[in-house]
Amino acid sequence: MIKISIIGGTGYTAGELIRLIVNHPYSNINTIVSSSNFGKLVHLTHKDLLGDINNNMKFSKYLDKETDIVFLCSGHGQSRKELSNIPDNIKVIDLSQDLRLENKFRNRNFVYGLPELQRKLIKKSNNIANPGCFATCIILSILPLLIKRLINKSIHISAITGSTGSGKQCSDTNHFSWRNNNISTYKIFTHQHLQEIKKVIYGIQKNLSTDIYFVPYRGNFSRGIISTMYTYSDLSLKENKNIYKEYYSDHPFVYVSDVDIDVKQVINTNKCVLFISKQKNKIIVVSVLDNLLKGASGQAIQNMNIMFNLNEDCGLKLKSSRF
Repeated sequence: MIKISIIGGTGYTAGELIRLIVNHPYSNINTIVSSSNFGKLVHLTHKDLLGDINNNMKFSKYLDKETDIVFLCSGHGQSRKELSNIPDNIKVIDLSQDLRLENKFRNRNFVYGLPELQRKLIKKSNNIANPGCFATCIILSILPLLIKRLINKSIHISAITGSTGSGKQCSDTNHFSWRNNNISTYKIFTHQHLQEIKKVIYGIQKNLSTDIYFVPYRGNFSRGIISTMYTYSDLSLKENKNIYKEYYSDHPFVYVSDVDIDVKQVINTNKCVLFISKQKNKIIVVSVLDNLLKGASGQAIQNMNIMFNLNEDCGLKLKSSRF
């Protein structure tokens, strides 16, 4: 059994991780670390876990060093501090943005953990920087074209995310009374995930000099992302669809739909579903995923499965919540 520890155990991503791990056939939770809640019962914070975990399990103040892998869920800006106290022989998956761009900390070299792009590197790595939720949704919508070196014009993206994308701590823009019956843009062309998106895009098509325009929206729902990407293409719709279907044919969580898609069909799953259309000389790719699963904790478990040579979908065959 894989012995797992979680650092930063009270947030949304940690809660999703715990739910996945307790139903994973080859893993056990060793410790759940929380500096603010240590000594408190875990199921009093993640109340739906009552009966699913040991009801006497408490948040710990310190990491149990007898662990195989640590998931860092402490939030952005905390990972290097936490890594200083983790022995080098323990594998790490960091769910913050801290090591997605600068991928080295002391003796640890972090691989950008998008399995549909880096599966072979992930398998050989002990340190993974889990991608951001917007970044995952957007990169998967354009990756097959990049691999074929078919991008030669500007890329335009709009995407809307639910309130859980802002984390568990309440703020003016994720409070119910503000989000309800409301929608807004934010960080237009400057969102933090844009840097990792650009790193992937320009890393694959190294001579690409076109611009990438990203407009994020806050939605009045709890979880999920829907993204619309369009760019120039001189290929037919059928040719584009074939490129996508061929590329994702051996990736268990990405699907190309022949009919319109919606967010609800991926909620509570590790899927990313794409819908491709064409208008004149523009290819349009709509993508949907659950920001807390394929956009965070589910993808982290997917990476763990690859690192430990398990089936990629182990513990992740989840049923969507349609209603």
